[in-house]
Amino acid sequence: MAKTKILLGICGSISAYKAPLIVREFVKLGYEVRCIMTESAKQFVSPVVLSNLSHFDTIIDMFDPRFHDDGSWHIHLAHWADCMVIAPCSATTISKLSIGSSDNALLLVALSLQKDTPLIVAPAMDSDMWEHPATKRNIETIKKDGAIVLPPESGELASGLVGVGRLPEPNTIASFVHSHLQNLPSTTIPSAIEVEYEPVFVNTVASAVEKDQWQASLELELLKQTTNSVTASAQDLSTEVILITAGPTQEPIDDVRYITNHSSGKMGYALADVARNFGAKVVLISGPVTIPPPDGVEVHHVTTSKEMYETVQKYSNEYTIGIMAAAVSDFTPANPIQGKIKKEHSTTTTTIELTKTTDILQTLGHSKKPHQFLVGFALESEELRLNATKKLSSKRADIIVGNYANKPNSGFNGDNNTLSVFYSNGVIEDLEPMSKQECAIELFKRIALYKTYLKSTIV
Repeated sequence: MAKTKILLGICGSISAYKAPLIVREFVKLGYEVRCIMTESAKQFVSPVVLSNLSHFDTIIDMFDPRFHDDGSWHIHLAHWADCMVIAPCSATTISKLSIGSSDNALLLVALSLQKDTPLIVAPAMDSDMWEHPATKRNIETIKKDGAIVLPPESGELASGLVGVGRLPEPNTIASFVHSHLQNLPSTTIPSAIEVEYEPVFVNTVASAVEKDQWQASLELELLKQTTNSVTASAQDLSTEVILITAGPTQEPIDDVRYITNHSSGKMGYALADVARNFGAKVVLISGPVTIPPPDGVEVHHVTTSKEMYETVQKYSNEYTIGIMAAAVSDFTPANPIQGKIKKEHSTTTTTIELTKTTDILQTLGHSKKPHQFLVGFALESEELRLNATKKLSSKRADIIVGNYANKPNSGFNGDNNTLSVFYSNGVIEDLEPMSKQECAIELFKRIALYKTYLKSTIV
């Protein structure tokens, strides 16, 4: 029997980064998926990723010659679809839907849907835009025209504010669409939402080459059910040279005062300890901490960000896996004072001019060689997903490990951590709270698998 067909529309919204995961959820449920996106959506998600996951070319340009072989491509595509879902749907697209505009490929197909083909819209925007009278009026109009609206959720927004406007999570969208389609006579997978999918992991580069990008991404999402083969590959790091930075830096104001942060170095030291246990040659570059370094690890103690940068550079050609876990100061006093600044010689207020320090992770990322794998850390007080995703791109890292500074079981000093892993192919994985030693073990499992995945995608 033919699969139920879903046409997924993606608009220009920061939440478009969730689109590949929405495709993943639909495919897991057994649907056939094609993607169509607005021009502005390309700023937030790659059409190549969507094409690889859906196995169909992603449509952006209504005049693309690839889709004009048989004339009215938009009519044929609209008749192909059993359902059209627009997620995220921007305020602009909602406005255009309300007046029947068709000035881009997505709107052209939406306007061409058959009367009995459901259109499900999942808006995503800032609270002020969502609450604007014009948006409310447009929402009511498209509802009257037959559109089904999945309301946005409350939470952190890209603006930094907290309120209504977040795109629901991909599994929520998929469940909503699936529940609606279950009532249609053409639905062929009534119990698909309950199907359990067994993970199949990449064991060798040779077998990985035979897998497509969709399968590799699915494997990353199922890492919580890691097989023995993946665990074994993580535990054999005997061919790796692992460069790890840990702890804070201290930037001198004068000979007795300095700028620093609350980093204890525990996460970086746990990574060094686990890497040593897994057989790797480990080089640990540590800022000032009070914990003893692991035995069997080459340790270099530094104080300032400049010293850490210079020491890292000495190993920039040697490492195969670099993990920049140190909390390096972003700024340092431009003109540190020799001696001690005396209180009685100062005015009521004292100004210290700061200058930016060299970005160690970015330097390594921009000089990374094909055989090198780079991991960075992102400690945030808000908007972790947005900031970590930006950092992943700007630093050219393979993985960014993110956590919050102001939440329980996360951040500095404590023995536990709660990590989110951001992969360069767009996959995001949230880990449960666990000890920093356990976090280190879980990270090396993911590094081992993702290294294999990246090798498999090299053409």
